[in-house]
Amino acid sequence: MSASVRAFAPASVGNIGVGFDLLGHAVDGPRDVAMVRRIDEPVVRIDSIGGSIAGVDRLPLEASRNTAGGALIALRESLALPFGFALALDKGIPLGSGLGGSAASCVAALVAANALLDAPLPREALYGFALDGEALSSGSRHGDNVAPMLLGGVAVATASRALRLEVPGWLHAVVVHPDQVLETRRSREALAAPYPLHALVEQTAHLAQFLLGLQRGDAELIRAGLHDVLVEPRRAPLIPGFAAVKAAALDHGALGSSISGGGPSVFAWFDSRAAAERAAPSMRQGFVDAGFDARAYVTPVDAPRAEVLAAQ
Repeated sequence: MSASVRAFAPASVGNIGVGFDLLGHAVDGPRDVAMVRRIDEPVVRIDSIGGSIAGVDRLPLEASRNTAGGALIALRESLALPFGFALALDKGIPLGSGLGGSAASCVAALVAANALLDAPLPREALYGFALDGEALSSGSRHGDNVAPMLLGGVAVATASRALRLEVPGWLHAVVVHPDQVLETRRSREALAAPYPLHALVEQTAHLAQFLLGLQRGDAELIRAGLHDVLVEPRRAPLIPGFAAVKAAALDHGALGSSISGGGPSVFAWFDSRAAAERAAPSMRQGFVDAGFDARAYVTPVDAPRAEVLAAQ
């Protein structure tokens, strides 16, 4: 039995535009890393939180207030474990970025801790504990970030299950993160007003075409479906430069483009890696022209899931 395990969890694109709180996909780019040690004391303890990202010093070391700590507490209590965990986090996903930074911390911690169990759980069984941790940050149990991190690629996140979807290998994404911070709670407040029924029907039609396009590997169906008429119009004003970034993506033939999670990051899907790489500089420039430095990541949509890096 290993005494300690290091694991990573990737960034993710939450919502994928048409799947608010329901869909997400992993990103082969920034990641969080967790080192978890099995300890005799039956508690969860956070020893350190490091990393080069801004604001990491403000993250709580108290386990019950931290997404990773909360997830491990939920795991311990559910399994009635006679031992505990000590955790060290290395943050690589910017805070308030719309790339699932809080989710990645709890998923990386869970994957590492699971490897330390006498009888490790199936990957899908970690989903509920990840929701427990994520709720500490966002204020609600939504799995559109943790599900793709746990399973890889594109995932459907329901209240009780995470389901991986098959996606064509040619699908690639550009994800652009500007030097802006948009807290999840603020971006969710923009959605508080009721929606008219016709908008819900239109969004449902887009979602149906999008999912069918994934199943069939049909780029035109994906293009027809990847239009968010509910969330994007209300959140876009919170993200300076968004319109220019999306326009650049569409000008380069994107199948669709929208806000990643709660923002401010923006994603676009393309029908090849070459097309994504051609679009990435122009998308990044949209934020630069608005006065914000930015980084662009090109990733397969079917990106890898969280995994153990090393055990000692």
